[in-house]
Amino acid sequence: MIHLENVSKVYPNGTQAVKDLSLDIADGEFVFIVGPSGAGKSTLLKLLIREEQADSGTVLVNGHNLVTMPRRRVPYLRRTMGIVFQDFRLIDKMTVYDNVAFAMRVIGYSEKTIQRRVPMALRMVGLADKGKRKPHELSGGEQQRVSLARAIINKPSLLIADEPTGNIDPERSLEVMKMLCGICQKGTTVIVVTHEHELVKQFGGRVIGIEGGQITSDTTEPLRYPITKKAASFTEPKEGLV
Repeated sequence: MIHLENVSKVYPNGTQAVKDLSLDIADGEFVFIVGPSGAGKSTLLKLLIREEQADSGTVLVNGHNLVTMPRRRVPYLRRTMGIVFQDFRLIDKMTVYDNVAFAMRVIGYSEKTIQRRVPMALRMVGLADKGKRKPHELSGGEQQRVSLARAIINKPSLLIADEPTGNIDPERSLEVMKMLCGICQKGTTVIVVTHEHELVKQFGGRVIGIEGGQITSDTTEPLRYPITKKAASFTEPKEGLV
């Protein structure tokens, strides 16, 4: 799924964000990436989605070589991914339904398929009755769940969440994390960048520590939360996103 070998990235101002970093993440793993501000976490994510390009080393993601990949191929890489941003990045003039549907429309799905999938995704994240609302009419936790629905609508093999609980309250944080666990336990690789160490301890999984652009720790424990009913029903063969 993901293979990084001796990867380095230096920004034009001379900051070395990642230094000789090597990492392997297997299909279906649930991985937390933790570390202080400026440790290199965000740069690592940008390398994985090819928002930044490594200066040296090997970066393989979902069968793509990101070091040699031409820019025109990047959209095809991102079609295999779902990305949940800390600041949600919703389009405020669109309804909740259309924000989620947008991720399908840009890659050419038919309206019939969109009309079948989007309500399923909104039900999965507990927003079945909010499809006609605009983002500014929702709470922060609800906006984050819209972002999650949009990230999973195309059934990505890899889901990346950048500080997904950073702008929501503890109760909503727990809900979002349980959903991410459920998605992982149905086969999707999930990578969560967070500074919330208590949340990490609560959920288990693989925890990779980064500091100074290098991996300083790498431990694994079983996930402590089972698949939720919502997550399971979202991928039932007869009702799944097909």
